[in-house]
This record gives sequence, C-alpha cells and structure tokens, in this order.
Amino acid sequence: MKVNVQSVNFNADRKLVDFIQRRLDKLENYYDKIIYADVYLKVQNTSGKENKITEILLSVPGGDVMVKKTCKKFEECVDECVASLQRQLIKRKEKLSAHV
Repeated sequence: MKVNVQSVNFNADRKLVDFIQRRLDKLENYYDKIIYADVYLKVQNTSGKENKITEILLSVPGGDVMVKKTCKKFEECVDECVASLQRQLIKRKEKLSAHV
C-alpha cells in the first residue's frame, strides 16, 4: 500500500513517517483491497496540550474511509486512527461477505 504523509507547517522526521507506515501496513491484514492512504499531520496553535491533529484517508473500492483524531502526540493519534480504521474495515468486509 502506498502511504502519502503530509505535514502542515512543520517537517515530520523519518522515524515518525516509518512509524506511520508500519502501523498502516498492519491494516492490510484486515482488508486487502486498500489502494493508498493519505496521512495529514497538523499542529494546532492552542494553549492546550492536545494540539496534534492526525487525519487518515484510506482509499478503498466503493468509497473512501476517513478518520480524524486530536491528541498530545502524533504516535498516539496514529494508534487511535488505526484502531478506528481497523474497526471500520472489519465492518466493511463483513458487509461485503454477507452480500456474496
């Protein structure tokens, strides 16, 4: 799966990009028809600690799947997004297998 990481107003380091790639690669265990993933990393200018925003858009046949989370760290956001995407992909796969 091709993963495009875009960081807005800052440069994401290589370790973070590799971490995102590893986490998203695990989604292929649950749904093997994923075409690509777009990951948007943003830092919000607020006084609160939870100012890291991660959006993940998965392109799959039959419509895209989008998840957006706000956390203290990007790694935490990515983990939450992947968990949410995992649930959505499992549901989608169950629906498809029920129609066949």
